Amino acid sequence: MQFLKYTLATLLGLTLFSILGFFIIIGIISAATAEKPVTVEEGSVLHLQLNSPIAEQEVEDPLGELGIFGDVNRIGLVQLRLVLEKAKEDPKIKGVLLDAPFVMAGFASTGEIRDALESFKESGKFIVSYTNYYSEAGYYLSSVSDEVYMHPEGVIELNGLNSIVLFYKNMFDKLDIEAQIFRVGEYKSAVEPFMRDDLSEENREQIASLMNSIMDRFTAQMASSRGIEESRMAEIINAMEVRKPEDAMDLNLVDGLIYTDELSDIVAEKAGTEEGQKTPLISYKNYRKTVSDYVNATDEIRVIVASGEILDGAGSEMIDGKKYARLIRDAREDEDVDAIVLRINSPGGQLLASDMIWREVKLAAAEKTVIASFGDYAASGGYYIGMAADTVVASPTTITGSIGIFGMLFNFGDMLENKLGISIDEVNSGEYSGMYTVTRSLNDAERTIIQADVERGYETFVSKVAEARGMTNEEVMEIADGRVWTGSQGLENGLVDIHGGLDTAIEIAAEAAGIENYKLYYYPRQKTILEELMEMSDNQSSEIMMKEFGDLYPLIKRTQQLIKYQGLQARTPWELQFN
Repeated sequence: MQFLKYTLATLLGLTLFSILGFFIIIGIISAATAEKPVTVEEGSVLHLQLNSPIAEQEVEDPLGELGIFGDVNRIGLVQLRLVLEKAKEDPKIKGVLLDAPFVMAGFASTGEIRDALESFKESGKFIVSYTNYYSEAGYYLSSVSDEVYMHPEGVIELNGLNSIVLFYKNMFDKLDIEAQIFRVGEYKSAVEPFMRDDLSEENREQIASLMNSIMDRFTAQMASSRGIEESRMAEIINAMEVRKPEDAMDLNLVDGLIYTDELSDIVAEKAGTEEGQKTPLISYKNYRKTVSDYVNATDEIRVIVASGEILDGAGSEMIDGKKYARLIRDAREDEDVDAIVLRINSPGGQLLASDMIWREVKLAAAEKTVIASFGDYAASGGYYIGMAADTVVASPTTITGSIGIFGMLFNFGDMLENKLGISIDEVNSGEYSGMYTVTRSLNDAERTIIQADVERGYETFVSKVAEARGMTNEEVMEIADGRVWTGSQGLENGLVDIHGGLDTAIEIAAEAAGIENYKLYYYPRQKTILEELMEMSDNQSSEIMMKEFGDLYPLIKRTQQLIKYQGLQARTPWELQFN
């Protein structure tokens, strides 16, 4: 009895100690990450280092501050625009020193940052860019600067866009895995990696069309900023004429090849720093702490940010169909909300989850102003969830469209038997009881049933696009077939209403709702430190992998996503990226 008493007492003590220790750790982390007051000195220059992944929003990451999971911290597009807007009006900020070697963002996001920098220049303040290495995206962004400088031994990569598609068919053949594929649309090429070992002509055509559309815009903007003829800029890029730093100078792509001490002198002169004094530089991270988005207003625009793949019961980096349907419903039912902006950055995902969100957008648009803002991707399921909005706003370089459906069911039966020696047999109570098994091939009758489901899903998609966009089904079919378009092409074919970024969508929402002074609330809300500790979110693991694997990360992530391809899908087939 004494033994039991002492054992229970010991266990109770350990439990209490663990709980106490947990809260002590919380206290230490809270103290360590508590924000210290930041003072902006007169004559400061905002040092904008864009060397972290660009996300739609920043999430307060106290664990990242401590370096527990690495030092990767995302920069939020929302917060970055706000910082530049405030710096534009701040008399203490004299200009921006831009350091953007590798811009880890999509085409549309990079364009929105460039637009924000253009807006900053309207104040008459300067932007100077300097780095050792300009990637394609980095130079596109930096070319907006008043002056562009580079290290004397630096590099500029200007050679156009590249799209890499991984094909798994040969690997599956070697492993005796059968991918049973169902699709509607010749351009719905997300299934090609499982049925081919190269690009189809249709897929090659649409990728080339996308890249040319995007590259034409980037070329025009860079040429305009640097005072170069657009056709000449195209020649420089196509032939990769910049092979050494001196080439960049000769071609007027940079204004000087300088060292950092020389840069300091240039910045000091532009900022009006007194001779012998050091120009105060304030980092983006510190300046952001001085910026508030508080507005004393009763009217509200609720911005719902939907970023990631669309799934039912998704994780923190995904768009959960039920969760986002609820967020839109809550905004519709909230009397304090005057308008809703649905910011979409998604390549699509599950048809069912997409339809859940679409329904709530449609209901909300019947009662309130609803504006869809397309980011880097709003394609397939991403287009599906936004098409019922009153107005669709997209960047010219947004990847959109991809109106099509596919389904896929893997058969691992041969692999289990031939590779692992596992035999399989089955007993069914009905003729189609085992239709969705993954241990044998489907028979003709089962294939007919699933193909009919896919075709029915496609008909639903097409009819809902037609209803939303004021088209006939036949007109939609001409631009559907699974084909992907840029936002520029989408404006021409009727899938998009106007070009612009999130700011444009918010302005349209305010005007349509008849409000001028309003506050912005962004959803989903940020997690608290306790939630971060308890969940150890997927964002952390993804960012750690991004840091560790670098350029290989997209390939690794793509391979990890294969398991999500089972069931009816409305998603884009690949990703375009600066390379």
